[in-house]
Amino acid sequence: MQLIKKLLTVIIGTMIAAYGIDLAIHAGFGGATLAVLWEGLSKTFRITIGQASMIIAVIMIIFSFFYDRKQISWGTIIYQVVYSSFIDIFEPVLIYTDSAVLNFGLMILGLCLLSLGAAIYSYADFGRGSYEAMTFAFASRNNWQIRNVRITLDILCVILGALLGGKFGLCTVATIILTGPLLQAFLTRLQKHDPLKFN
Repeated sequence: MQLIKKLLTVIIGTMIAAYGIDLAIHAGFGGATLAVLWEGLSKTFRITIGQASMIIAVIMIIFSFFYDRKQISWGTIIYQVVYSSFIDIFEPVLIYTDSAVLNFGLMILGLCLLSLGAAIYSYADFGRGSYEAMTFAFASRNNWQIRNVRITLDILCVILGALLGGKFGLCTVATIILTGPLLQAFLTRLQKHDPLKFN
């Protein structure tokens, strides 16, 4: 029963995160940090955003496996398949307005959902998503703050993505500022209250 609960938690959290990242990056304010890298890879090799996210994820999973193996589990693989698939599934059904202000609000909502989804599947402790695995691996092995590691990785992703042709803008800056602290805040609350009794 516990295994089923963890599996469902990973899937639900992943779908929330996928919708959140889609909502943020298509609002018209540039890409979220990791999405800048996906877009650059997508343009360079003429593949979809979902396919680009899968390639980056495989690289991150391999790194995390050798750097801090406990961050990787079957949930990591399940997460990545669901995440990359739903990024492409959600994209055609997104709805925006003619108002830049409202679209900016939708972008912020997307980043909040991304952070919440990431916290939910991390809370299940059934293996983390590829980016979270790398984030938590650096944080755990070096006793660094999650938010500081995430901000550093975000900046590196933006630089590499921009060099490959990815677009950055307000969404990129907002992602760097918001997602690390929000992820840590959501995850801390979930672990403290433990609504699904995982701990």
